[in-house]
Amino acid sequence: ACSLAFAEIFSKSNLSRDIHFSLTFDEETACIGAPLLIKELKKRKITNGICIVGEPTEMKIIDSHKACHEYTTFFEGLAGHSSKPDEGVNAAEYASKYVNKLMSLRNDLINRKPKDSIFVPAHSTLSIGGIFGGIAHNVIADKCHVNWETRPVNKEDGIFLNSEIDKYADDLLSEMKKKYPNASIKKKIIGEIIGFNRVNNSKACEFVSSITGDNSREVVSFGTEAGLFQEIGISTVVCGPGSIEQAHKIDEFIELSEIKKCLTFLEGVKEKSVVN
Repeated sequence: ACSLAFAEIFSKSNLSRDIHFSLTFDEETACIGAPLLIKELKKRKITNGICIVGEPTEMKIIDSHKACHEYTTFFEGLAGHSSKPDEGVNAAEYASKYVNKLMSLRNDLINRKPKDSIFVPAHSTLSIGGIFGGIAHNVIADKCHVNWETRPVNKEDGIFLNSEIDKYADDLLSEMKKKYPNASIKKKIIGEIIGFNRVNNSKACEFVSSITGDNSREVVSFGTEAGLFQEIGISTVVCGPGSIEQAHKIDEFIELSEIKKCLTFLEGVKEKSVVN
């Protein structure tokens, strides 16, 4: 909103650099919008310069965050009457075993935490977002699915976790198929968003610092599209008005004082970009 409000001011200024507003979609789930934008940037040969990702940081500089991988695993078994549980294949029960394995792997992720981790928590995290299945108390559930996510501190943890849970799923499926050959376990990738890595010399961070006067660098545990821009060589920083403490909650809001800070920052962008 601040950027759009400032667009007219930018357009009437004699700028020494191009200023682009990039609007993406689906950032909250799988970030399928940003790759389309990046494809267009490559096509137009816009792979340098500076990218400011306007997530809520209270206008502080964020130069690193974890990756975010989201999955849904679907289980399909054989329905039947609950009085004869051995004659069916209970998808909800096998989903529960799958979740228990994920919880075990979560402990492994804690033990794998890097000694020099800059994040809080320091290790890769894993969370179960929901378990959905079954239709009644007295019916063997033939379908169930589990929503889960992991936020790796490094690429290796993501590979380790997926390898271990996929091997376990194969074992579960073999057990299910002994009773019901058409049983299935399918893991769907909702989104695998890469992390945003700290670099020693960041033009983006230096540019923001030159306007705000704040030379500090912080990290966050939530994810953004920053790593996708960084991956193609664009110097990137996460900096925007508002606090993540008010995000993803009922009556989400932003303080007016944060809006004012952002407008002041955008005025600084103009001043830094005007031809003298």
